[in-house]
Amino acid sequence: MDMFSSLHLSRRRLIGAAVVLPFTAHGVRAASALLSFDELYGKFGVLGLEFSDKVKRLAGQEISMKGFMAPPLKAEAQFFVLTEVPMSLCPFCSSDADWPDNIVVVYLGEKQTFVQPRQTIEVRGTLEYGSWTDPETGFVSLLRIRQAEYFAV
Repeated sequence: MDMFSSLHLSRRRLIGAAVVLPFTAHGVRAASALLSFDELYGKFGVLGLEFSDKVKRLAGQEISMKGFMAPPLKAEAQFFVLTEVPMSLCPFCSSDADWPDNIVVVYLGEKQTFVQPRQTIEVRGTLEYGSWTDPETGFVSLLRIRQAEYFAV
């Protein structure tokens, strides 16, 4: 009789876990693909720098990048520029023709407090590439991370 009661209890736990597991797994984020500044561009073509195959493959997917936050244009902005090295001024571009090859625009999913320019951060969000002009600010970008969040590392 003990064997059957422990079997029944184990079966009950198994069924309970099968019911609860999908709900707990849903809240856990999948690991992001890592992308470094060295991997952004593949080669220099006739039209200038060309995006790497890795950037093209990861477009639309969640990625993770480490870098530095350039000082934002305004305190209440919901975006900032991620740079490869610390910068004291925001590398604001008026067109994509003078787009530096070591920056990525980060659009936050929700407003966060900005960090000091010398603090290394990790950004996670959805990668986009191609020329795009923000209709609100006129900021032109070639690479973006959308629905992003960041934290100090």
